[in-house]
Amino acid sequence: MSKTVFVLNGPNLNMLGKREPGIYGGNTLADVERECVAAGEALGLTVDFRQSNHEGVLIDWIHEAGEKAIGVAINAGAYTHTSIALHDAIKAISVPVIEVHISNVHAREAFRHHSAIAPAAKGVICGFGTTSYILALNALKSITA
Repeated sequence: MSKTVFVLNGPNLNMLGKREPGIYGGNTLADVERECVAAGEALGLTVDFRQSNHEGVLIDWIHEAGEKAIGVAINAGAYTHTSIALHDAIKAISVPVIEVHISNVHAREAFRHHSAIAPAAKGVICGFGTTSYILALNALKSITA
């Protein structure tokens, strides 16, 4: 199997750089993708970077990752806090999944403190800006080596 890692992004992440830059920073999702691809190359990983505002599409990609990837980094956006379906999709695959957040969700509104997917994930990285993605790639490299 190739050393492919899926980096999945959920709703509203296509608005990075425009949406609440005081919280999420000025980088666009395209900037994050470039950073992830470069970091992946340095780690010997191929990054398959995707974004959807639709829960079912994210579920399909998680299932696909279970067949084609060595791991998944997912920023599920608001679905993090509500989606039992994403939780179940993560539980259905055998590759490790790292939950990623740009902001420190625990320092924000109370509804963001709960994650429906964290119990199914190998780990959670949050609060380091877009570097959270790079930390997740490093973690996946480390636990799949």
